[in-house]
This record gives sequence, structure tokens and C-alpha cells, in this order.
Amino acid sequence: MNRRVTGLLVCISLWIGAYASSVRILEQADDSVACRRWVDGQLARMTLKQKIGQLFIHTVAPITIQKNKDNIERAVKEYGVGGLLFSKGELKKQVQLTNQAQQWADIPLMITFDGEWGLGMRLEDTPEFPRNRVLGCVQNDTLIYQYGREVARQLREIGVHVNFAPVADVDNNPNNPVINVRSFGSDPKVVADKVVAYSRGLEDGGVMAVCKHFPGHGDTDTDSHHVLPVLDFDRTRLDSVELYPFKKAVEAGVGGVMIGHLHVSELDEKPASISSEVITSLLRKELHFSGLVFTDALEMKGISKNADDLCVQALMAGNDMLLVPRNLKKSLESVMRAVKSGKLTEDVITEKCRKVLTYKYALGLSHKQQVAAEGIENRICSAKSDSLMIALEKAAVTVLKDSVDVLPLDLSLSENILLSLSSSLSEAYPFYKELKESVSLSWLHGNADSLQQIQERVAPAHQVIVAVHQTKDLSAFLPFLEKVAADKPLVVVCFASQKVLQEMSFVLKKASAVILAHTDKAEIQRYVADVMTGQDLVDGRLSVDMNGLWKSGTGLTIDPDKPRSYSPEELGMDSKILLAIDSIAEEGIRQQAYPGCHVLITKGGYPVYNKCFGTLTYDGKEEVKEHTIYDLASLSKAAGTLLAIMKLYDEGKFGLTDKVSTYLPELRKTNKQNITIQDLLFHESGLPSYLPFYEEAIDLKTCKGGLFRKKPDAGHKLQIASNLYACTDFSFKKEWVSSVPSEIYSLQLADSMYLNKEYQRVVMQQIINAPLKGHSYRYSCLNFMLLKEVVERISKVPMDIYLDSVFFKPMGLKHTAYNPLKRFPKEEIAPSAKIDFLRGGPLQGYVHDEAAAFVGGVSGNAGLFSTTHDLAVIFQMLLDRGICGDRRYLSRATCDLFMGMKAKNSRRGLGFDKPDIESDDNSPCAPEAPASVFGHTGFTGTCVWVDPDNELVFVFLSNRTYPVAFGHDNLMKLDIRSRIQQAMYQSIMY
Repeated sequence: MNRRVTGLLVCISLWIGAYASSVRILEQADDSVACRRWVDGQLARMTLKQKIGQLFIHTVAPITIQKNKDNIERAVKEYGVGGLLFSKGELKKQVQLTNQAQQWADIPLMITFDGEWGLGMRLEDTPEFPRNRVLGCVQNDTLIYQYGREVARQLREIGVHVNFAPVADVDNNPNNPVINVRSFGSDPKVVADKVVAYSRGLEDGGVMAVCKHFPGHGDTDTDSHHVLPVLDFDRTRLDSVELYPFKKAVEAGVGGVMIGHLHVSELDEKPASISSEVITSLLRKELHFSGLVFTDALEMKGISKNADDLCVQALMAGNDMLLVPRNLKKSLESVMRAVKSGKLTEDVITEKCRKVLTYKYALGLSHKQQVAAEGIENRICSAKSDSLMIALEKAAVTVLKDSVDVLPLDLSLSENILLSLSSSLSEAYPFYKELKESVSLSWLHGNADSLQQIQERVAPAHQVIVAVHQTKDLSAFLPFLEKVAADKPLVVVCFASQKVLQEMSFVLKKASAVILAHTDKAEIQRYVADVMTGQDLVDGRLSVDMNGLWKSGTGLTIDPDKPRSYSPEELGMDSKILLAIDSIAEEGIRQQAYPGCHVLITKGGYPVYNKCFGTLTYDGKEEVKEHTIYDLASLSKAAGTLLAIMKLYDEGKFGLTDKVSTYLPELRKTNKQNITIQDLLFHESGLPSYLPFYEEAIDLKTCKGGLFRKKPDAGHKLQIASNLYACTDFSFKKEWVSSVPSEIYSLQLADSMYLNKEYQRVVMQQIINAPLKGHSYRYSCLNFMLLKEVVERISKVPMDIYLDSVFFKPMGLKHTAYNPLKRFPKEEIAPSAKIDFLRGGPLQGYVHDEAAAFVGGVSGNAGLFSTTHDLAVIFQMLLDRGICGDRRYLSRATCDLFMGMKAKNSRRGLGFDKPDIESDDNSPCAPEAPASVFGHTGFTGTCVWVDPDNELVFVFLSNRTYPVAFGHDNLMKLDIRSRIQQAMYQSIMY
């Protein structure tokens, strides 16, 4: 214990030092000498009556009628009370009365508050945080600490110094009429952890925490507001349950404890609140508590009809401050008489007063305080408070059951029905809307009058989700839901209190999955939908036993970074052979083929292998995760542009033998006027494989020695190819590139680098002017750049918008986009370069491909970013001949044509790459890959291969171009992708 705290404890009293534990709130007093001086100075001028007054906390209403103001003025001026406790009322009125009372007070008042779930417990139109039973489900106690800090901030804003919270009672009696949801739960350890975290938050925020109701009010079935509850347990039980949270709170240095009106026969025959055995012997001496001890309200019938001279007995028992009845005069006079008669000594009163004054000093009450009333509502109801409340409510969501692994939902399953039991459709809409973005879904609104029609609609469904928002009509649906649960997967989501689930025991026993969300706030509805579709984490644990179905602590973790996988053996694949993929992927990292990668293999639409390896950079610690977004490079051709081409072909908007110049008139009367769409798809247009589109934007006069040189020198240090070094110290032409965005410079190339939107015309003109070389096979990105133009001319919308509306959004692909920084934080995207000779670098979220970059990031050859999971959905749709969920995106005939057609002069398919059956050495696939396989690779180290014969989808994503592309070709030299694909084929058992 440091000197400052020791000095303050001495300031409280010398005798208590033998038992005292450290009290955190005292550490806020900076100077123990100044504290003693102030306390001694106050005591020296106080009469006995004034000292007694400091031990009283007077309860008043926050109403501004004159009668109430007179009552407060009398309590402060005439009786010199030490503090006030405001009952329910309005924020502004409490602030007004607090300021007035502090002006009247000779010694500043200790303003107390009964805010177990924040200001909203007592004051209208203020934040009302979840009840403790809900917060007991939260696993992250840092959130509970932050909650305490935020409540402390709000309390200090309104001039409050002491909060009569948290409840430290253990909720182990379901028949308890008064504690129940006010407790953190039925597990003493969980309750203790939450009590300590919340108390620390409060007190670090400058508000004293008061744990209640000592020695424990949880296991009673009576309410101390009306009668005196009895706890008839032996000491062993009390130590392990009731007393445990209080012990831990004391050890953690909590500042206050409130004594409950309880009869604990094992400890004393007297009620605890007037028992020296409970307060002095147990709490102070045995548990070493040295903070302030408060009575519960002495007008509660549980104590008021069990003793006379309550205030006297309470002080004699060891209480420091009294929550007195409204008759202050009578209560104060009774203590005065007790001192005069010798029943109480003045020394005891003085020492208690000294202690109260010391804590007042620690709480900043050595000088008068005034609350700034203007703008108080905005300071209390802040965005930070709202955000914290949502974070707490999300963390409390608990998956109670998932008996047949239906969570996360199978997004490919059709015929799903959502049945909302709510007062209105608008109330349940946020859940439906969010779920609908990922799941094929029909929506029904439940009411008892339409039960027959609902039964008919539900009958053919493959899976039913019932969302319970209220209890009205619930009983009418229970027999029906029980039958549904026995017949097909039923997911029950409770957007109401736990009590609602208790009415559904028979349904819950048969349900496939049960989620307790506690509230139907729109944010929580959306969050639960994301949890159910594998897009967000849930890890709540039940805080109390429920219905004999689940014990406290029950709960399942669903982590999107650790998605459900299926046993390969169930799908005819050998898991031991698949493990060989681990060593291949790790070899790639060791050999610096890439800093990290993600490998996903599905069989029949089910994941049989799904692992992330390594990090996003060689020198970083950020690991590759399930939803790490990668630059697909040329894989964009198959995952983006080709989908649009297939859809427009499907709709009869063009034919494969149509001339491209039909849709791009600028190609007419050029040497490209006879190129067909099929020529572009087969890479048989004769166009050059690549054009340096960026050169027109560069001011070549600033490149000393030219843009490139075969040997390095002072101006050409960055090697980008064999015997080729680039100048990095050059300038762009001001007409084309700017460091600040504007309506003209609207295409972002990199950080602080913006391209003139008219540059897209420059690129198109360069393609028009490009030389042709016959119609033999020559792979060219320019082919797909022209296909993108065809898509946009026919659809009359930009290709990224077209793909997003026609494919990506309806398919529930939330991590697939062009120009991803418009939608995702940079940290979720794997960097593709540390140094880029054109843009300086690094590139993270900006397309690596220069051609795509200089048309604004949306190009036919590159520009798409995605994750393994989204890509698996896209290519599974193709494998399923155009169907995803219960929706058809492409006709079977179109899928068969594009997946199966192959060029005569090369291995290429219609836009897709394919294995080279005639030469394993030239094939991008493993030798075992059948001719039916289709897919594509990407320069940044990506690939997807689909095998219709074996119903396999193989996805590999990496950022092998980081930190620079040149010299990082071990991905190809080591045949990493084809070896992984080979292990996949070798694992097939039948």
C-alpha cells in the first residue's frame, strides 16, 4: 500500500487499520496531508448535531415544486445531512435541485444514485443499459469495465458521487421476487468477476461503487421491501455462494458496501442491517473491508417493523451512513438522545463523521461543485454511450443450442421460411432484411387468425426460422411449432427476454437451434442475422439456469474465422491425405512464395478443407483470416467479367459470333472491326498481350535516362523484370494526375493520387490503335477490357454496378467488390505491393494491375477483390448450372456451353482457362485434373478450379506479389497451386 493511501486510511481511523484492505477510490485523493487538514478543519467547527447529520442520506424526489424545494433546503440547512438520494424523475430537474442543494450546503453534499442499469433506472429519457442478467451473458469483462466507466461519466455529468450498484447477489432462486434480473447470474464466480469489473469502471471514473445487498439477497423468495427475508444456510454454503462476490469485491478495493435487510440465522438473530456480527465482525474484521458501509433504505418494511430506534442500532452495528426515513427530525433526534444517554459515544460519531468527510475529500467534495445544466442531455445521450450499449447487447447474444449443426446456415439451401411472431412486420423487418441478403427466404408474419394458412406455407419448406419478438399469440403457435421441429430443422430466435423462452420448453427440446438475443433492437436483429450466416462472432453464455433445459454457462461460440467444416470422409475424401496440403502451403511461406494464403476446397458444395496460413506481410503479425480480402488480378476475368457476359448472352443480348464493333462503334473502320466476341473469349483476337497504358500519363521529361533501363543506376534502382530497372523519381502530367480529388480527378490510383476520368478514353484509343497479329491464340488482357466495354454498352450501367446488382448482392457476397476501399477498411485487405514503381506504394486495396488502375479500378481484365468463401459461392453456382439457393442466375444451357466449350487452337475455354490435357508441363492444373475442369489464375497468386466430374471447387488466394512482384515467382517454380490440387485428387476415395 502506498503512502498516500496509507495516510488516507489513517485519516479514516486508526483502529480500522488493523483490518483494512486497500480502497481504490481513496487513491483519487492526491494529498493525504491536505486531506487530513481539510477533515480536521471541518470537524473542529462542527457541533454534535452537524456530525450526526453528515451520517444521514436523505431521499427526495427530483421535482421542482416549492414544497419539495423547502424539504430539501430544510434537510440541508437545518439538519446538515451528508448526502441526498433522488428518486425517479427528470434529468433537468435533478440537475437543478442538485445545484441548488449544493449552494445551500455548508459542507458539500455527497449526491448518491440508485442506478443499477444506468441513469435510465431513475431518470426519464436517459440511457438505460441492459439488466445485469443480460450482462451476465457477456464473456468479455473489459466491456463490463467500460460500461462502469461510461455510467460513471454520466453520473459525474449530473453531479453524482456514489452509485448504489452493482448488485452482488447471486441469482440462484428462480422464485426470488426482487433480485432476479438485477443479478449478474447464478454462478458466484461469474457474478464476482462482473461485480469487480463494473466497480473498477465506476471508481476509475470517479464514482464510488456500492456493492449490495450484503451478505447476499439472492436465494430468498420474499421481498425485503415488505417482509424480512430469511437465509437459513450454514457458513460453508454462505462462504461459497452468497459471500463470495463480496469477498472478491473487497479484495479488489471496492469503496462501498450496502447491508441488506436480511435474517441470516447462521450469523446472528438480528437483521443483518443492525447486526454488529454481520457488519463489524464479518464484513470489517473478517473480510477486512475498510470502506463506507451504507444501510439499505430504513423505511423498508423488512426492517422498519422489526426494530425500534433503527438509526441508533444501525450505527452501533457498524454502518457509516444511513438511508433514513423521510422523517429526518425524528431520526436525528433519536441519535442525539442515544449519545446523551451513553448508548452511543460522541467519539464513535466523530470517527464516523471523519470517515465520511475523508471519502468526500477523495470524491472531490472539499469544495462546492456545480453542474453545467446547458447541453446536459447531449452530454448524457452521446454516440459513445449508444455504441457501448449495442456492443454490450451484441456480446450478450447466446446460442443455446445447435444440435444438428445448422448454424451458420447453409446459404445454398432453398425453401427457407422466416416466421416472425411480432406485433407488426415493421418491428421484425431488420432481421428479415439482413437475413434476406444472404439467404433465400420467404417471410411470414404470424398471427393466430392466419395459423392455417401459415401451416400450409410452411409444409414444403426445407428449413424454418421462427423469430419471437413478443408473447402475444405465442401459446397458439406452440403446438404447431412443436410439430414443425419434429419434422424439419427449426431455428428459434428469441428477440425478447429469457422469460419468453421459458414458455416454449417443448418446442425448444425439439428445435435444431436456439438463439437468445434478449432484445429486438434493429442493430441486434441485424447482428443475429449476420451471426446466423457466418459473418459475425457470437460467444455469449447463459447467466442463469433455464427451464431445466440449460445450466448457467451454456452457450456455443460461432466464429466466422473458424467456420464449420465437414468430415472429408463423409464426402468420399481422405482427411489424412488432405493434410498434405498443410505442408505444401507452409513450404510456400518458408520459401517466400507468399507471406500467407487461404486454401478452400468444397465437395458437393460442402467445405472439406479450409485453412488459413501465414500473415499478410513477411514482417507483420496480422494473420490471414477467413474473410481476408485479396486482389484477384486476372481471376477477375472469370469471377467478374465473364459472369456479366454469360448473363447477357443468356438473355439473348448478343451471339458469340457477333462482331464486337456492333456494340463498340469506335472499332468500325479499323483493323478490329471483324473481331468477334468468341475471338475475345478464346484470346484469338490478335491483340497484343499487354500495352503500357500508363506511359501517356507520365511526364517522360522528368525521367532522366528514360523510364526503364537494362542496368541499375542512381535513377533506376527498382528491378521489375530480368534486366529491367524502373525510374521511380518521375512526375505525372498535371493534366492527368492530381494529388487531390475533384470532379475531374475522380479515379483514385493510390493514396493521394487521383486520375482524370477522361483518361479512360486515352486507354480505349490505345487499344483501337494497337497492332493485330493474326487470329492464332495469344493471351491478352485487352480482350477482356473490350468485353467490359461490351457489357456496359449493352446493359447501360457500369460493370461493377451491374455485377453487384445481378449477382453479388442477391447471392449474399458481402466481401466481393471493385475498388474495395469504398466499402471495407484497409486492414481487411491483403496488400499486393510494398513498393510500386508507378504509384510509389504500398498498394493495399488499390488494384495491382496497371491497366485496371488506369481505367479507374473497374476493368474487364482485373480489379475485382474477394475472399475464398465468396469465390466458392460464385463457382458453386456455376457448378450447379446457374442456381444458388432457390434462385436461378443463369440457364443450364448457358452454363454448359461456357463451362464445356474449348478452343481448337489452345487449351482455353470460353473465357475460362482449362487444363492442358496434351502437356502436363504446360498445364496450369494437376495432371489428375480431368478435361472438364475450368477456372482461372491471377498474377497476384490466386486461382479457382472447378471440377464438374467430381463436384469439386478449389480456391487458392495469396498475395505473392508482396513486397514486389519481381523475384517472387516461387509460387510457380514450386508448383504450389497444382500440388495442392494434386493432393485434393489423391484424397478422393471413391
